[in-house]
Amino acid sequence: MKKILFTLLTFCILAGASFAATSQDALNFFNKYVNAANSYNPLITTMYSPNAKIIRQIVKPDGSVVTRETNTQRYISEMRKGQAVAKIRQYKNYYTNITVTSLGNNTFKVSSLRRPSGETYKLKAYMVVKQQPNGKWVITEEMMQTKVQMLINAK
Repeated sequence: MKKILFTLLTFCILAGASFAATSQDALNFFNKYVNAANSYNPLITTMYSPNAKIIRQIVKPDGSVVTRETNTQRYISEMRKGQAVAKIRQYKNYYTNITVTSLGNNTFKVSSLRRPSGETYKLKAYMVVKQQPNGKWVITEEMMQTKVQMLINAK
């Protein structure tokens, strides 16, 4: 009887460990996000948690930074409006210095430097991604620095 219980317990522990998310899984999700964003795929709107924290740090010409937050619903609405113009201009973002840090509980922070197309400067960016119990990955927090003051009045 003890052997059976021990075997079942061992199996449960190993099975649980095999379903744990990895840094590579988080990086794969990030790359999927970048591809969806750069190809204007509507799938991108489903990649955010309904209650994600969206942070924009607006870097002003004098170098000062203004931080603004908005909610997922407003951000997705703004994203949809801007996609038409971005698609015509063939706007893309390029990411370098990508690092993935585990925050525990199937949650990871993906940090990077973002270079908007047509620019030479790079801006800080990060997203916190989490694997849901059903296996789906979502963005729960996103911060990007920008020089475009689109969300300057967001609260």
